[in-house]
Amino acid sequence: MNAIQILGLTKEYGGRRVVDRLELSVPAGELFALLGVNGAGKSTTIKMLSCLTIPTEGDAELMGHSVRTQSHAAKEILAVSPQETAVAPGLTAAENLELMAGIYGRPKERVERVMDQLGLARWAKQRAKTLSGGWQRRLSIAMALVSQPEVLFLDEPTLGLDVLARRELWGVIRELKGRATIILTTHYLEEAESLADRIGVMNMGRLRAVGTAAELKALTGCGSFEDAFVALAGGEAAS
Repeated sequence: MNAIQILGLTKEYGGRRVVDRLELSVPAGELFALLGVNGAGKSTTIKMLSCLTIPTEGDAELMGHSVRTQSHAAKEILAVSPQETAVAPGLTAAENLELMAGIYGRPKERVERVMDQLGLARWAKQRAKTLSGGWQRRLSIAMALVSQPEVLFLDEPTLGLDVLARRELWGVIRELKGRATIILTTHYLEEAESLADRIGVMNMGRLRAVGTAAELKALTGCGSFEDAFVALAGGEAAS
């Protein structure tokens, strides 16, 4: 079963087409990485899929719910961990999670389960602003998980973290695989290569190629994934 079905998804701003007739299927439980240089159309795609902006043309379905005509139902089964660490700095870790659980009508037991799942229990009574950047990012992801989403968008989840914090968060993301369908955006190519089941590379609003890291290297004839990405993400978009 496909958790996400994208059907000719298109977005224009001021007559400029920033996402151009996107077609993609993402099976339930897959971790799919969406890559591209700045301006490739990744962020706009995520905004349409998470019902934050309306497509100009086309549609997408999340677990069968149209983002155009059934956005309320789609929002009930998705969650977003944004690029900016989305925590209330004056609240404790537990209070941040309890706030989100209250919004979604989830029981307190759900908060405890998510804290245990992401290793946050020992920081439960510590104010978010006193946590390190890595733990704040972990808390931000936990806040997205409290609602028990079927589709989870992780937008640059390790941006700005040091190498050790990034690797620790990779472990957290690996543990989430299979529990939800995950769309990951990142500028760290080794992150996508290490974590993703499949990778899509966008260029100038179009999806140039989709496959595993090995498949994309074979497609481009490149020996490294970095070289394969450069070959696909640079230049003119394919028609």
